[in-house]
Amino acid sequence: MPFTLLAAALLTAMFLSLQSGSLAIGISDWWQGLNAQQSLVLWEIRLPRLLMTALVGAGLAVSGVALQALFRNPLAEPGLIGVSSSAALGAVMVIVLGGLLWGSVSGWQMSLAAFVAAAIATLLIYLIATRNGHTDVALMLLAGVALNAVAGALTGLLITISTDAQLRSVMFWMMGSFSAASWTAVLWLGGAALLVMARLVWLRRSMNALLLGEAACLQMGYAVQPLKWQIMGLSALLVGSAVAWVGVIGFVGLMVPHMVRLWLGPDHRQLIPLSALGGALLLVLADWLARSWMAPAELPIGLLMALIGGPFFLSLLLKRRGA
Repeated sequence: MPFTLLAAALLTAMFLSLQSGSLAIGISDWWQGLNAQQSLVLWEIRLPRLLMTALVGAGLAVSGVALQALFRNPLAEPGLIGVSSSAALGAVMVIVLGGLLWGSVSGWQMSLAAFVAAAIATLLIYLIATRNGHTDVALMLLAGVALNAVAGALTGLLITISTDAQLRSVMFWMMGSFSAASWTAVLWLGGAALLVMARLVWLRRSMNALLLGEAACLQMGYAVQPLKWQIMGLSALLVGSAVAWVGVIGFVGLMVPHMVRLWLGPDHRQLIPLSALGGALLLVLADWLARSWMAPAELPIGLLMALIGGPFFLSLLLKRRGA
């Protein structure tokens, strides 16, 4: 039932999103037949953007679930602990240095660089914040602040040596946007995201065991260290792929898993697929708001999610303080 409800809400939001924009496409237009301009806008602009939005939302939400299982803490989120900003740094390095060294860059080069940077950031945070299988929440968040600061400083350094064209591209990645979505990007990201999410669904029982502690996980017959390496690599791949194509979008991996846990509990058999649907739904709605709020201008999706996610994160901290 929860899966059906979220799937229906997602399909409804996607249908409404396809109709909205500077060129209105109403229900009557669908029945009577679209003209050439409407068909072009629908198939070459709105539909790839919509699919990209849903894929990124699902990927970021599931990466949040994976990191929270790894750290056994619901506050672990790619943006908060520096994974997203590090992935952005990797993509920016390819944009700026790649342009200087070999002239042009491609999507797969940015994806690879973002993945490597995200994987390094995840490993660093894990090594700093985790001792004897237990994660110090304060240390994890402080390490994330430091990592975000370092990644931001290095990104700023790269901006100072970038050209005007590179600067515009870098700002696009830093604020997050789906305006450059294309069928090529959908195929690249869709292939990576769906495979990684399928693997994490396969690991759902072992992730449940990991929540009980490393000793309990070993007693249940799971190899803890290979499991943790898998979770780190898969979550980094999800975040890196998303950041490489659309830039930094925070708080999806924090808000969606938290709301699903409040609704149905921490069982990863439900948490992973429902978080994927919830993340897709959240970003589809947020992208629709970003396009319509300041029309014909467009609010960067990363800024909008920060406006939504920042108060949400503060409320979680206040609840933990009260507890």
